[in-house]
Amino acid sequence: MKAQQISDVVTFHGEGPYWDGRRGELLLVDMMEGDVLVRHEDGTFDRHSVHPSLAGVIRGRASGGYVIGVERGFVFADDTLTALEQGPEAFSDSTVRMNDGTCDTAGRFLCGSMGWEGDFGVGALYSLDTDHTVSTVLTGVTVSNGLHFSPSGETAFYSDTPTGRIDALTYDVGTGRFSDRRTFALVEQALGMPDGMAIDAEGGIWTALYGGGAIARYDAAGRLSEHITLPTTNVTACAFGGADLSTLFITTTQENIPEGSEPSAGALFAVEPGVGGAPLPLFAG
Repeated sequence: MKAQQISDVVTFHGEGPYWDGRRGELLLVDMMEGDVLVRHEDGTFDRHSVHPSLAGVIRGRASGGYVIGVERGFVFADDTLTALEQGPEAFSDSTVRMNDGTCDTAGRFLCGSMGWEGDFGVGALYSLDTDHTVSTVLTGVTVSNGLHFSPSGETAFYSDTPTGRIDALTYDVGTGRFSDRRTFALVEQALGMPDGMAIDAEGGIWTALYGGGAIARYDAAGRLSEHITLPTTNVTACAFGGADLSTLFITTTQENIPEGSEPSAGALFAVEPGVGGAPLPLFAG
């Protein structure tokens, strides 16, 4: 398998690809610009500013529109991504920012943080409940990344990137609390660091390999089963999309790349991996 470049360079720090099945289009963020991009079927993009400093991750909202993790909390947007409503703040520390997240099967939106300077252990994982209350569900995180849930919602897969691991955690869908954190897969240091992830219909976990110029799949037993290289070093995230969720879209970044050295850094890539993705829950608040 080979990933194909499917756009020009459209982001500085591309992240958080999300397939919105309601509109049949891919959304992604240009994180440090605070922008959400919408990729249309013809390959063109619309860009929407949703925050002055950061947009980390976007998910659909069951009532219509979207929930977006921004610098220190949450914003709600309508279907056009032009009408914005400020949501709750998760924390007030200006040295910390939101990064990545997803929704659980009960419709909560979970979003994790990290230090602006990458300081060890200053991040956390927050849960935005359907009544818009915010609680802290994990602490001591350095770079919160790649959260996904099994179809039943009872197992979460999660990366704190510098650990070099993808962890599995037991999740109580009723209470929204984690327990029994254990290693699901170890990412060899030579492959890069685990970043954003996607889950396929067979229970395989696909992770972007930041610094490794690739994406990798770990099967349901945590064994490396696929490794697909890209022509840019810092690969940030991936998501299944397309009408039958058979395409894996991949974001990349110009971050930490010498200017001009990697002409495709910041472009969007895609691959047909031969296995479909699992549908993602919506935010129910």
